[in-house]
Amino acid sequence: MAINKIKSGSLEDNSVTSAKITDGVISAADVADGTITSAKIAAGTIANDRLAGSIANSKLANSSITINGSAVSLGGSVTAGTDWQAEVTADGSTATTGVAGKGYFINVSAAAHTVNLPAGNVGDEINVVDSRSNANNNNISISPNGSEKVNGVGATFTIDKAGAGVRLVYTGSTRGWVVSTAGNEGTSALTAPTTTVNYLVIAGGGVGHYYGGGGAGGYRTSVGTSGGGSSAESALTLSDGQSYTVTVGAGGNDSGRTGSDSVFATITSAGGGDGSGGDGGSGGGAGNWNGTGGNGTTGQGKNGGGGSNSGAPYAGGGGGGANQNGSQGSTNVAGSGGNGLASNITGSSVTRAGGGGGGTYQSNHSNRAPGGSGGGGAGGLWLPNNGTADAGTVNTGGGGGGDGDNRPANSGGLGGSGVVILQYPNTKTLTIGGGLTSSTATVGSNKVTTFTAGTDSISIA
Repeated sequence: MAINKIKSGSLEDNSVTSAKITDGVISAADVADGTITSAKIAAGTIANDRLAGSIANSKLANSSITINGSAVSLGGSVTAGTDWQAEVTADGSTATTGVAGKGYFINVSAAAHTVNLPAGNVGDEINVVDSRSNANNNNISISPNGSEKVNGVGATFTIDKAGAGVRLVYTGSTRGWVVSTAGNEGTSALTAPTTTVNYLVIAGGGVGHYYGGGGAGGYRTSVGTSGGGSSAESALTLSDGQSYTVTVGAGGNDSGRTGSDSVFATITSAGGGDGSGGDGGSGGGAGNWNGTGGNGTTGQGKNGGGGSNSGAPYAGGGGGGANQNGSQGSTNVAGSGGNGLASNITGSSVTRAGGGGGGTYQSNHSNRAPGGSGGGGAGGLWLPNNGTADAGTVNTGGGGGGDGDNRPANSGGLGGSGVVILQYPNTKTLTIGGGLTSSTATVGSNKVTTFTAGTDSISIA
């Protein structure tokens, strides 16, 4: 009778060697899990050809390896470095949705193209190359995902140099995707988007002083006519995401008689001259004993009028306005303030930057000198109670009226504060610092933001 089973207790240790076991006699199904441990297998006794296909990954303590933070199963595959994709031919309508770790050859020979970046994780990389050297004619746009940024700006950038290529790395929420390396990029690998902005910048008006009317604040604009009879200036081209300063100049007062400058980026309008013949954006009118009014600034405003240069009843000159010189004072009659300029940058015509009227030591109320159109204050009279000089109108840059010896320190009406008004496409948004007071309205295809006080930075995107 054949023997087909032998109890393990009937065998002496080491009495059964591998040489005594015929190939294929013992299968994996004949061996209970856990009965053969590594301690029971002598080194070198199991050849590699005996293992092919016999040990599943699940039987191994470590069944995968980690590459760049991602687990790869044993026996799997991974692409090392950039996974370059087949060339994309732009058709002007479809876009490429980028995937981290991949590279894209973009053929823009016939049309521009957009690459939409994915939501970034720190360390993610994407490569984009102008494969046919036509990005100078048809740009490749690089658009961030949602609120994420490119080079620190939440806006779409462009590759616009022929043959340029960029490697973008995601650095986190502060800077977003930044250019790590680039080629054939010229002075910059990615070109920031820009916005054309029109403006009206008016400085604070000068205070009326010792009979002379205050000059209007300097008037500079890219819409219509600038002060002093000058043509409109060029609109400014702003880089999206970059910070620019806006300052609204205060009107002149008893302690600081000249108005304060107003500023938008590279545009500065000079404060109006005070009513002692002071120079400024527009010149202040002369006091009684000063025969010459102040000078206006070229391209911003007009000159102030001279005083009567005589004894009582003393008559000062009118302050200059953006569009007209202040009038000369004469016996019994002070000079009128020069007229300001009208602008329709807000969608309706508004006149601003009028000069202050001169003051006179005269009790006849009918001789009170008017301020210029556009917020200029009327001049004062000697007569108490109804002869006090008027202040320039707030946010017009109007000059204050000259005093009629009815205010302390020979000071007349205060200068009106200035204003900064910006007009830009309604597809864009201004980010405004907390130090500025402003309001924004939509006018047709544009937005119009009016700044009425303060100083701080703004940016557009």
